[in-house]
Amino acid sequence: MISMLFLFFLLTLVKAQQPDPVQLHGQLKVQNGKILDQHNRAPQLRGISLSWSIWQGQKYYNPKVLSWLKKDFKISLLRIPMAVEPKGGYLQDPEGQSRLIIQTIDEALKLGLYVLIDWHDHHAHLHPQKSIDFFSVMAKRYVGKPNVIYEIYNEPERIAIDLVKNYAVQVIKAIRKIDAKNLIVVGSPAWDQDVDVMAKNPIRGFSNLAYSFHFYATEPSHQEVLMQKADEAIKAGLPIFVTEWGVGEADGNGKFDLQKTTKWLRWMEQNKLSWANWNITDKDETTALLKPGAPVYGGWTLDQLTPAGLYIRTQLSNLNK
Repeated sequence: MISMLFLFFLLTLVKAQQPDPVQLHGQLKVQNGKILDQHNRAPQLRGISLSWSIWQGQKYYNPKVLSWLKKDFKISLLRIPMAVEPKGGYLQDPEGQSRLIIQTIDEALKLGLYVLIDWHDHHAHLHPQKSIDFFSVMAKRYVGKPNVIYEIYNEPERIAIDLVKNYAVQVIKAIRKIDAKNLIVVGSPAWDQDVDVMAKNPIRGFSNLAYSFHFYATEPSHQEVLMQKADEAIKAGLPIFVTEWGVGEADGNGKFDLQKTTKWLRWMEQNKLSWANWNITDKDETTALLKPGAPVYGGWTLDQLTPAGLYIRTQLSNLNK
């Protein structure tokens, strides 16, 4: 009996001492077209994106939800998408949005999670100074925090690559004046799909840059052709970070096709790509992980998760052991 109790004590102690993601991986860097951790290995961070920092998803921006996502979903990465253009977003309410984002980042850092600070905008190149102002504040606050990742342009629309690059260079310069090390993720034209185009003409002169790639598993245009574009970019040495993907279609709805979703998930695993799944909200949509009315402070039962939520929770729990 004593030996069994002692064994139980040891197992409990080992579990309690398991390192947080940032303790495990430390400072991220880009070398030879790969995102690597402090041990020169691909960390393959896996996690979840909150929803827009306005509308109904905003209510889940609280410490208890973050703690539950780490404890129950086993996330190592949290994406925080700050709304920019819509009513109530950063352009209208920079102080309110900055306050909410900072509070959420700070809580995620306490949990030892990696954090994607997402400038959630489709037209960021039209107001670069706003991005510069925001990310300069973020860099001053979080310089030296290895788990902070700057995602400076969510989904540029189908615009010229030079517009994306010119914008990115301005923001990168502002961040690098303050923070020389932390990973910066750059957007790609066509809603972060044209990574093959970006691979042929990447941004030069800066260290620790990666490029976002987005897909929705059952979107008709997001099948073999899109996967091939990403394969081409990876082969060319472009460091890829899947900062957003969903189980349905790009509009948030569509069918949850298990076969197509599993194919994409296996592709990410085979390429050791870090990813954040879209999204924590209780909206009646295929890609929402929570059923309408799910508790605001986490603690969700399996019955309160959507099919997407059940699937993502299972995958994260298995992959992030």
